[in-house]
Amino acid sequence: MQEPKTELCSLEIKGQQATITLQRMDVFNALSIQMITEICGLLDWTRANSVPEGGNLRVLHIRGKGKHFCAGADIQMMRDAGSKSPSENREDSARLDRLFHGLWSHPCFTIGCIQGVALGGGAGLVACLDHVIAEPRTRIALSEAKLGILPAVIGPYVYRRLGSAHFRRLSMRASRIDANEALRIGFVDEIVDSTSDFEDAAGMVADDILTTAPIAVSKAKSLTSTFDRWTGSDEDIRDYTLDLTSEMRGSPEGQEGLSAFLEKRDPDWRS
Repeated sequence: MQEPKTELCSLEIKGQQATITLQRMDVFNALSIQMITEICGLLDWTRANSVPEGGNLRVLHIRGKGKHFCAGADIQMMRDAGSKSPSENREDSARLDRLFHGLWSHPCFTIGCIQGVALGGGAGLVACLDHVIAEPRTRIALSEAKLGILPAVIGPYVYRRLGSAHFRRLSMRASRIDANEALRIGFVDEIVDSTSDFEDAAGMVADDILTTAPIAVSKAKSLTSTFDRWTGSDEDIRDYTLDLTSEMRGSPEGQEGLSAFLEKRDPDWRS
């Protein structure tokens, strides 16, 4: 699968880590149709080249170049929505959902460094990440209600990260919260002193991930999604986890990890 060509975002590969950088600095990395399509293409490519798919990638970084991470949907795209048919607007929404679901379900461990604002769709990207690093000037908002619309497409992902009460409050107020409030409610996972500290902070998290078993990390993410969607009985979920535990203990990765521990050596995925 050939690496996609892009204009509004970039992809950089270093070893087992990939970095997608949003590069529409003149409009604070607002999400246009072209940019959404390009990011989706890069998410598909990095997914296809991840360890669970037979590739090498284990960590995916998401960045926004310039003063702000992402100011949400492009204003021209929003303006055009008023003249589109319901089916055309639904197609636009489906494209956005492909973006958020692609990031949420990505088999790599995802790390975001968030500076300035993350509004609307930008907040949706933040919600889909596994680990979020902010700086003191970071502001996040589910700002849709200010425009007379709803944070519906990003809703499932924000809801899963924040829970019912915080999602309801933020979507109704539609106002910006600062980095400390975002940390308190779990929208971000850590705050560094400045953007110059992003590289070190993200590197520490990535280094930690690279010590863990790659298939186990990916399966932990899919296990979380299974729990999110579970509609069966308590007995069923207990049986499911027993079977999964047995499967992983008997897997090549599980056997290697347990053997390495008993033999007091590093497992082969750390080589």
